[in-house]
Amino acid sequence: MKSRRGPRPHWIVAFVLLVVLASMFFVNAYVSAKFVPDKDATRDGGSKSVPESIETGGPIIDTTKGAVKSYRLPPKTIALTFDDGPDPTWTPKIMDVLRKYHVVGTYFVVGSQVARYPAIVRNLADGGDEIAIHTFTHPNMAELPQWRQELEYSQTQLAIIGATGRKAALLRLPYSSEVDAIDDSTWKLIKHAGQLGYLSVMTETDSQDWSRPGVDKVIDNATPEDGKSSIVLMHDAGGDRAQTVAALDLFIPQMLAQGYQFTTVSEALAETLAQDANASVVPNITGNPKAEQDERRRGLALVAAVRISDDLFAVVRWLFMVVGALMIARTVLLFALARKHARQRRSRRWRWGPPVTDPVSVIVPAYNEKEGIEAAVRSLAGGDHAGGIEVVVVDDGSTDGTAAIVEALRLPNVRVVRIPNGGKSNALNVGVAMAKHDLIVMVDGDTVFEPNALGKLVQPFADPSVGAVAGNVKVGNRKSMVARWQHIEYVIGFNLDRRLYDLMRCMPTVPGAIGAFRRTALQQIGGMSDDTLAEDTDVTMAMCRAGWNVVYEERARAWTEAPATLRQLWLQRYRWSYGTMQALWKHKRSIIERGPSGRFGRIGLPHVALFGVALPLLAPLIDVLAIYGVFFFNRIETALAWLGMLGLQLLTALVAFRLDKEKLRVLWVLPFQQFAYRQLMYLVLIQSALTALTGARLRWHKLARSGTAGAAASIDLPPPAPSAVTISRPRGVAKVAEREPVDVD
Repeated sequence: MKSRRGPRPHWIVAFVLLVVLASMFFVNAYVSAKFVPDKDATRDGGSKSVPESIETGGPIIDTTKGAVKSYRLPPKTIALTFDDGPDPTWTPKIMDVLRKYHVVGTYFVVGSQVARYPAIVRNLADGGDEIAIHTFTHPNMAELPQWRQELEYSQTQLAIIGATGRKAALLRLPYSSEVDAIDDSTWKLIKHAGQLGYLSVMTETDSQDWSRPGVDKVIDNATPEDGKSSIVLMHDAGGDRAQTVAALDLFIPQMLAQGYQFTTVSEALAETLAQDANASVVPNITGNPKAEQDERRRGLALVAAVRISDDLFAVVRWLFMVVGALMIARTVLLFALARKHARQRRSRRWRWGPPVTDPVSVIVPAYNEKEGIEAAVRSLAGGDHAGGIEVVVVDDGSTDGTAAIVEALRLPNVRVVRIPNGGKSNALNVGVAMAKHDLIVMVDGDTVFEPNALGKLVQPFADPSVGAVAGNVKVGNRKSMVARWQHIEYVIGFNLDRRLYDLMRCMPTVPGAIGAFRRTALQQIGGMSDDTLAEDTDVTMAMCRAGWNVVYEERARAWTEAPATLRQLWLQRYRWSYGTMQALWKHKRSIIERGPSGRFGRIGLPHVALFGVALPLLAPLIDVLAIYGVFFFNRIETALAWLGMLGLQLLTALVAFRLDKEKLRVLWVLPFQQFAYRQLMYLVLIQSALTALTGARLRWHKLARSGTAGAAASIDLPPPAPSAVTISRPRGVAKVAEREPVDVD
């Protein structure tokens, strides 16, 4: 019985990373909820259900255990209360002022801020200040369902426990004020809080420090009337609290001089109850009792989760800025160098040197290419290169009659070499060994050349420093949406890049679809290698390291058949990405070497690693943060930022298409490319990176072809000629063993 394989390691890693990232964003979105100042709160105005004893009673309301009572502070007593903290700047400054006068306060904290700054809250509690609950994210509680209300309380409680090891018994609802402002919705919240065991604390004197009216006005607003006691409302967060700090430094000694005492809310309530001989039901007035060990563990876990989420999100935001800056910098560099390259090569004075009329050998490695091999071979054999063209088709163990199709063409300048299947690199090496000429062109079996492409492709060899030439690859089958996306990518991502790499003299890849090489250059580097799955990138990097100049000839155009389905595209790009990473790793020593190798290692290799691997791996952050922004930040600003990115890509596309002399009408699919194609490329690259990190091995995949490479090109192929020659594999040409395959389906 065939055993079923479990999940592949790289997919498990990817899933874990996805869960961690999603959890991090969820936690950050929850704890980063924005809130408006208390002054902007609204109330429904109705107070039919609020008992008169509450409306006319004191600011401390007890609805625990079915009670409906309120309490006032003892005479000449002030309880300083601070809302919305802790704040890393203002809370310590306020604490220092209170310590200066040996005064304590009650801090109604926001749980998410406690989790972010636990040390501040711990210092408050250790200094005798009281810590109370002001919810976790400071929402308008009346607008939340009951389960969310309870979550706001419980998460704040856990945050306080995690920071101090103590629990809180007091609660102040966001946007609440004095007792005479309690409406039906607020009363419902107060009763529910009592059922959960919390005493609700209102205010009696509002300093209105949130409006920053001036230090004198803050003091005037905070001063109790006619020597009465008061719970004074101030803020230690939510903006610039310099006036609050300055006001406290004057207000406290003034009140002390008038005979007032400062205490916490719980201590004041305890004193009130001690003076009330009729008090029968005593509420929980223990201030901040110690939490149980299990509660402390859960509290520490919550604090750690928020801190980790904040740290990771900070890293993500930093990376987002880096990605954005790199994208803009690279776009500017592309524009400048690509335009310079085009002007230089299209100048009437530009010459590679004397016309190259040496004969050319074209190597076509073919494995099951029956759909497109005839069009490819006929376009090559009928090229108009003046020096003559030899086409060597290396049939790499095809089982679909590819070799027979070529033989049936009976073209006099075409030879067929049959070898057992040994991989593309082996087939290319066999073809080079069989070639008669020193100028070698390598072509994929599904590629159709324009009539003058070969002649244009070999002209750079007039410069003796040129070891290889990259041609201009075009997507021939452009009918499907997937193919159109690839057409845009070829023009922007490949051909525009090659102009940049050409001027920088660090071309990383001569495309397998159309590339030319000097035989001496190939011999110097040991021929095509099967060390990587991207043999074209591998051999190009080796040539650069050996000191050969690799250039781009835009006028040499060939038409290839791009994958028509997402699955086929995935398999192709998976191999390309993985092979590129292999090539980068193989040539990593060039970074520390001298001479041409060191130049490529310190210029070309980092450029490919940064913009070909690292930047695409980080690019999904743009989409992730865009989605995050739509749900949790300003939607208009997020949309404008995303449209700005799209506009930058459109501008790049316009420049690339104009330089490549392509029609612009296909660019209507570019916006849709942002919602599917780019994400697919991200996933491919991520899977390739994980495959490389986990040490898995990848096999070569044969893509399905339909023979439509020349569909978008107006190429008249020459008719068949009368004869053909068949040659078997020569002696001495080694067969390279095929690697152990690994499924990537």
